[in-house]
Amino acid sequence: MTKLTHLHGELTVPGDKSISHRSIMLGSIADGTTEVTGFLEGADCLSSIACFQKMGIEIENQVKQQKVVIHGKGLHGLAGPDGVLDVGNSGTTTRLMSGILAAQPFSCTLDGDDSIRRRPMKRIMEPLSQMGASFSCLGKEQCAPFTISGGSLRGIRYDSPVASAQVKSAILLAGLYADGPTTVTEPALSRNHTELMLRAFGASLHTEHTTVTVHPASKLTGQRILVPGDISSAAYFLAAGLLAPGSEITVKNVGINPTRDGFLTVCRQMGADLQLDNLHEETGEPVADLTVRTSSLHGCTIEGSLIPRLIDEIPIIAVMAALADGTTVIRDAQELKVKESNRIDLMVKNLSAMGADITATEDGMIIHGGSPLHGASIDSARDHRIAMSFTIAAGLADGETVISDRDCTAISYPSFYEDLRSLI
Repeated sequence: MTKLTHLHGELTVPGDKSISHRSIMLGSIADGTTEVTGFLEGADCLSSIACFQKMGIEIENQVKQQKVVIHGKGLHGLAGPDGVLDVGNSGTTTRLMSGILAAQPFSCTLDGDDSIRRRPMKRIMEPLSQMGASFSCLGKEQCAPFTISGGSLRGIRYDSPVASAQVKSAILLAGLYADGPTTVTEPALSRNHTELMLRAFGASLHTEHTTVTVHPASKLTGQRILVPGDISSAAYFLAAGLLAPGSEITVKNVGINPTRDGFLTVCRQMGADLQLDNLHEETGEPVADLTVRTSSLHGCTIEGSLIPRLIDEIPIIAVMAALADGTTVIRDAQELKVKESNRIDLMVKNLSAMGADITATEDGMIIHGGSPLHGASIDSARDHRIAMSFTIAAGLADGETVISDRDCTAISYPSFYEDLRSLI
């Protein structure tokens, strides 16, 4: 890995992964055509396309134009698939699509890679079963592969034990088909892309604090969607610009939805030179150009309601903390254990190998920063966010670092290495 110093330039990161997934799903069950510009061509989002194509939806993926056109067939237009729906590595595809499948007049089986087969699906099976769907697990209990049989759904009030946009979204999507209102209350506010997009497509929702209610829908209407850059993808370059000596980087057109902007909050808490310009909205989502300059960072405490706003960025935050002055404490992040990998264990194992002073806790980690990092062998566990975080760490460390399965970055960011090289 080339040493990261004096990084300069502008770049645009790929489209937001969460919004890209949702555009496929809502476009498929809407009436008419949905046109998506800036769609993320990552493996996870392509899994969503493949699944809905298998259920009879015509989807044109115009890669050169960065555009996807979905010819929706309405709320009741899906057909039973011929064979298993392969979700690949995508937890978002699995959980959100289950909310839609819970109401369909057919049964189908969902399966994916080894990572998906370890990820907990009880969190969606319980509320969707309360609504009237039925599940049969074919492998490890309450994990994929599983068969879901749809039925006539009833509206429920559900108190979610976790602040999870995937859980909330699965219930809201099922609620479109229910016999009455469906309400979800979370312990903290998770990302709200589903709510924003449902309103844009014509659904009736009411939100108050951490509670959202969706009413049964008679139809959704296709839309034009412009997907902003993914703040989770931008975070790696922002971290590099803050940490690499003599650097200034601008990442353009990044989504800064307030349910997703926790990374920016942490940057400010750590003393980052961070500037937001060109603030505007695209398809109801706030967007800005983000500029960072090399900064002397210091530790901070990250906990509570901030965690759902930055859960995917914690791996790169841990790298920042290892190179910052002072101590960083991350709490209330148990969710990291059930991502594509156990990210708490992997961050502690890999950063320790590079010389960082880091300790795992039951719900996070404690990082005593300020020690230089050195090269090491890094286990990515084929987790794209681990691989990208340690690519940045490797560029800031002394000596050689080898990252296993570094190509797994294609799950969310196929051009990651090329974009990083453009700044060197």
